This record gives sequence, C-alpha cells and structure tokens, in this order.
Amino acid sequence: MAPVLQAPFSLPKMTMSHRVLIPVDLQAPSILPPDVALRRLSGQTMGTTWSVQALAPRSVTPQTIAAAIEAQLQRVIDEMSTWEPDSLISRFNHAPAGSWHALPQAFFTVLDAALTMAVDSDGAFDPTIGPLVDLWGFGAGSVAREALCLPQPALLERTRQRCGWQRILLDRAQRQVQQAGGVHLDFSGIAKGYAVDLVAQALRDCACVSWLAEVGGELVGEGVKADGQPWWVALERPPQDDHPGMVVALHGLAIATSGDYRRYIDRDGQRLAHTIDPRTGTPVRTALASVTVLHRQCMVADALATVLTVLGEEAGLSFARERGIAALFISRQANGFRESLTPALAAMLA
Repeated sequence: MAPVLQAPFSLPKMTMSHRVLIPVDLQAPSILPPDVALRRLSGQTMGTTWSVQALAPRSVTPQTIAAAIEAQLQRVIDEMSTWEPDSLISRFNHAPAGSWHALPQAFFTVLDAALTMAVDSDGAFDPTIGPLVDLWGFGAGSVAREALCLPQPALLERTRQRCGWQRILLDRAQRQVQQAGGVHLDFSGIAKGYAVDLVAQALRDCACVSWLAEVGGELVGEGVKADGQPWWVALERPPQDDHPGMVVALHGLAIATSGDYRRYIDRDGQRLAHTIDPRTGTPVRTALASVTVLHRQCMVADALATVLTVLGEEAGLSFARERGIAALFISRQANGFRESLTPALAAMLA
C-alpha cells in the first residue's frame, strides 16, 4: 500500500483557532530534489488575478514558467470567454442554427464535463444558461447595470425557453457540437476551475516539483514546500462569520468556493447573487452563504460548488453525501452562521 500523508510535519501555528484538514488516501509527497528554487509569480487574467508559488529546478527561469502559465490562461480566454467577441464560445453562440463546430481539446473537455454535471444534477448545472446570465445583469451581453430592472415574468419565460442543456447535441466521437439555434453557452461555473487545472499542467510541463496555484480564489496544491511543510490553505468563509476557520494541507487537491457575497447586484431593494438556478431562471435565494468543495480536479470542484449552491443546504448535502464529495456548507441564520460538513470532509479533520 502506498504511504499516505500522515503529518510527519508539524501542524500550523494557527491550530489553536483553526481546525486542520489532512487529505486521506493520497500518496505522500515525493522527497524534494536538491537543486530547486522557489518561484513566486502573479498576473491578471479573466477579469481577476492569478498567483503561483512553485518549486522548480534552478535551470528553469521564472520567465519560462510565467510564459507557460499565461499561454494556458490565454487559451481559456480565447476559447471560453463570452466577454471576447472573437472567442470560440462567442462565435458558437452567434452561429446559425444547424451548424456544426469542431472543438479543440480544452473546449471539448469543459463542455463534456458541463453536460455530464447537468445530467448528474438533474439540471442544477446548465452550460446553456447564458441568456439568463445576461438577463439578470451578470453577463457580457447585459445592459448597463444601473439601467437594469427586474425582468417581467413574460420576458423571463421567453428567455428560459432559449436555455436547456438537452438542446446541446455533442458528437463525442468526432469532437464537435451542433448549434441548435439561439443556444448561448456560458462556462462561468466551470471554466475558472479548468484554468486552475491547466496552470497545474503548465507547472508539470516546466518540471516544477511542488506548487500552490490560484486563479480568482480557486486553488490547487501539489507536494510540499522547501521546509517539508504542506501548502497550508485556509478555507474561505463569508464576511462576519466568526466560527473557527479551517486550514487544509493542499496536496493533490483543489478548492473551489461559491459564495453569494462574492458577486452580486442590488436591485429594487433585493440582493441578487450571481448564481442562477437553471430550473427557475432566477438567482438562487436560499440561506446558503457559501459552499466550498475539495476535489482532485479544480474544474469539477468549481462545477460542484455551483451545483450544491443551487440545490441548497438540505438537497445539496444529500447530493454530496451520496457521491462522497468533501464540502463545507455555511448558511445564514437569525443569530449568525451555521456550518455543515459532509462526511468526506469531516473524515479529513486531524
């Protein structure tokens, strides 16, 4: 049996006020080779920021690593950004009905995963939600937010008719997709996580041996730092939540969080979170303040965080338990916040 991470390292100093999560059933990180250097890199992408700490051979320059990272991030923008009129997704969204479109590997991977998530969640995740994202003021095709009004029921229903993952015809053998007519793909619930996975792959390709990578708050970690300690990462919590925090040894895992405080608009006295429930066509309105998911793939963690937010605490917890998903739910209550851990996450508590 392969060794697992059993804390030959010391626990972080914040243990008195933080709870510690240790991955289970993962191989222990490899011993670091002797001639590596820490590279700290950062930049901007997709309307947010990225940052990387990586241990790499000294022969690999920071410029080489940064170029590899930025190439992968640009790949996501060029293929999946609805904010870029010449991106692949924008061209597909404006293509004539009945047209077929050959897909590069990255786009195909994300669309295939999104459709799989749509089926598994019974429509709580839907990559065709673009028209609704625009309608509620969160998309590239939205009107100016200051001029935005809550949509009338008739307009909402007409917009919903344009959506539906069942309208997507994906030819997996030929790696192509058909535009059924008026389909508007939106990968905002999954593409950022995939970008994190691509950054990790870029680091592998540059011979990095250990890293912590982050894009817009989603993270992935591999291996240990130069001192043998894991990449300790705090799980995100809503503002004003005074529960003791959690830190995880991020080895072989990624983290994604969906929170109603991250991106929202105030309209007609209502706070509208950016997460849309595809089943109703309206922003999610539950007591959930945030959902954090740990998974080996950040793309999957990103999508699952959206699914669990849409499902709400009770149904989301049931969904996560059935599938062994490690997730933290934080809900607003009259007297503060309540947290709920799935068994898979609770099993990681040191």
